Amino acid sequence: MIQLGEYNTLTILRETDPGLFLGDGEENEVLLPHRYKPKDYEIGGTVEVFLYLDNEERPIATTEAPYLTLNTFGYLRCSDVTKYGAFMDWGLVKQLFVPFKEQARPMKVGNWYIVYLYLDEKTNRLVGSSKTNKFLNNENLTIQKFDEVDIMVTHITEQGANVIINGKHKGLIFIENIFEDIRSGDRMKAYVKKIRDDKKIDVVLQSPGYRSIEPNANYVLEELKAAGGFLPFHDKTDPDTIKNELGLSKKSFKKAIGSLYKDKQIQIKEDGIELL
Repeated sequence: MIQLGEYNTLTILRETDPGLFLGDGEENEVLLPHRYKPKDYEIGGTVEVFLYLDNEERPIATTEAPYLTLNTFGYLRCSDVTKYGAFMDWGLVKQLFVPFKEQARPMKVGNWYIVYLYLDEKTNRLVGSSKTNKFLNNENLTIQKFDEVDIMVTHITEQGANVIINGKHKGLIFIENIFEDIRSGDRMKAYVKKIRDDKKIDVVLQSPGYRSIEPNANYVLEELKAAGGFLPFHDKTDPDTIKNELGLSKKSFKKAIGSLYKDKQIQIKEDGIELL
């Protein structure tokens, strides 16, 4: 079955003037224009393509990679606004349409937005929406405390960074747990620190609790080596200095050097820490 908005592995059926016709084995065919055909191919072979609708609303194949696929989120730039809605650059020739009713706030040309790609069941068209909350669900959670997860930063507030977790759930990194420069659209690994009774999820960028000691210790050890064996930081160093220079909280730094000291890899001096 051919699926719009996703990658499909299809069989090359024949070559024509417009391009290669591909099939799925169920008598469904789609055109791969000549400009997208592989350098090496043969009739009867297979090719992986992404499927969407062309300007005449016909299924079309491409070997180009869009910035998001069906039922996923992407960080897209608005390239045009018309009386019908907004159009987003999503990496393909035909731009992605976001109707006004699917805009969390009126979109402006040149601005970037978190957009969800879905298939409109009434029109069978691929459509974007910046009303991301309606595509997220914290009632039926698929994660647990301490899990490593994939996150996408949606927006920053005074409270912290709001994130999408594994493309399914809403979460928050509290401002006091942010020790690096992050911004909307960033994707990264994170860890579930806490799941509250109301199903709100706290995440952090470093493995929480005892699980973070070893990774942070290794990180400080590498920083020591890069600095020639000495760092001018110790347990009385100002927390902001440690955060700015190492990207760690004072608590995480103290745990890290405590672990290294216990393993006899460093000595703690009055003016800093030194590699043994």
